[in-house]
Amino acid sequence: MSEPTPDSTQVDLVVVGLGPGAESLATGAAEAGLRVVAVDKHLVGGECPYYGCVPSKMMLRAADSLAEARRVSELAGEVQVVPSWAPLAERISTEATSGWDDQVAVDRLEAAGVTFHHGVGRLDGPGRVVVELPDGSTRAYEADRGVVLNPGTRPAELPIEGLAGTPYWTNRDAVQVTSLPGSLVVIGGGPIGAEMAQVFQRFGVRVTLLEAGPRILGPDEPEASQVLEEVFVAEGMRVMTGVEITSVGHADGGFEVALGSGDVLHADRLLLAAGRTPNLDDVGLETVGLDPSARTVEVDERMRAGDKLWVVGDVTGKGAFTHVAMYQSAIALRDITGQDGAPAQYHAVPHTTFTDPEVAGVGMTEQQARDAGLRVRVGAAPLESSSRGWLHGPGGRGLIKVVEDADRGVLVGATAMGPSGGEVIGFLAVAVHAEVPVATLRTMIYAYPTFHRTIETALGDLEEAS
Repeated sequence: MSEPTPDSTQVDLVVVGLGPGAESLATGAAEAGLRVVAVDKHLVGGECPYYGCVPSKMMLRAADSLAEARRVSELAGEVQVVPSWAPLAERISTEATSGWDDQVAVDRLEAAGVTFHHGVGRLDGPGRVVVELPDGSTRAYEADRGVVLNPGTRPAELPIEGLAGTPYWTNRDAVQVTSLPGSLVVIGGGPIGAEMAQVFQRFGVRVTLLEAGPRILGPDEPEASQVLEEVFVAEGMRVMTGVEITSVGHADGGFEVALGSGDVLHADRLLLAAGRTPNLDDVGLETVGLDPSARTVEVDERMRAGDKLWVVGDVTGKGAFTHVAMYQSAIALRDITGQDGAPAQYHAVPHTTFTDPEVAGVGMTEQQARDAGLRVRVGAAPLESSSRGWLHGPGGRGLIKVVEDADRGVLVGATAMGPSGGEVIGFLAVAVHAEVPVATLRTMIYAYPTFHRTIETALGDLEEAS
């Protein structure tokens, strides 16, 4: 056991950054009998419960209910739909975020035996952390086991002329609004931008979605991107891809967005949802021989990043998802406490964009598999070709796509798009994770009439390898 320096307190573990994964890790370590100090400069729980997963899914649930009500005329009669943002804003504030107050989460940590500080934690050498408290004072800790970093990310800032200093929204602002604008420009067609754009469009806001890349949801399969764009346009949204934004202005309560094409867009509000910036620039990485300007920290299969240092979450570059952070935190906790367990594997990471239809994927896309040098076979089928998709009617668009490593005869990736796509992907995630032979998948009985039955059709569509 190392001796603490005269100005420091010796503990077993210090956790810097309390996203969902690290919060669980700190609690588990304390319950295992370790002396644990945890530090976060913002809200315990991180982005997910206050600005990301939880409030955004409440927004999507509300928006989906409006869309479903509007489909009644095609299915069952007539209804009048009058959107109101007030119930949703109240639900987000009271049920999801407790008014953006983390006291309940802090109480949970302290009840488990964790010493918690709201403050800025910075590495100061292997196993050493200095905490700057809100009053300007500091406390230093020497951690016998080491330090866990889970700093997370923040909304990216774009170097667009005129943007800085304007009252644009990020996702953090969007989930806190209490009244709606008449019009909105969304910059960024990734998962956050797509979800938010559809929410506001369905609540009656005139939305224009801008994407610099050739298509929205660029990391997903192009077939899914195309279907989602068609759905957005059919709902009245303007979608512009391959755009260059040359400048942004704000005057008289409105935004002006100039494009390289010469078009100028006007809107009451602007939502910037174009990527995330890792919070690695102010955590003292240089004191442990790591690069503070890096976008990711390399970790091994036990989440170790150096002497007495474990890193989990978005900044590891293994997937910016809450479920990845929680998975990694469980592995790191086992390593810290000397427990056995499987090492980290990332060949079957699932994800879901909760638009309507949902866009879920696991493992590699077709292009990623080809780029990896695999001999690939691809099968696909529209959801409407299945009995459930046809029966569902309005709102039933989607597809299943499977990507096979032809040499091994197993799936290495898949996409499930449609109603409950995030649930259907679970079937395919098991197949990819466990490397179930495609020949075995073809012998299964697929329940009728279900959305997942389209998987059988997609498997039957597997083409010759190329």
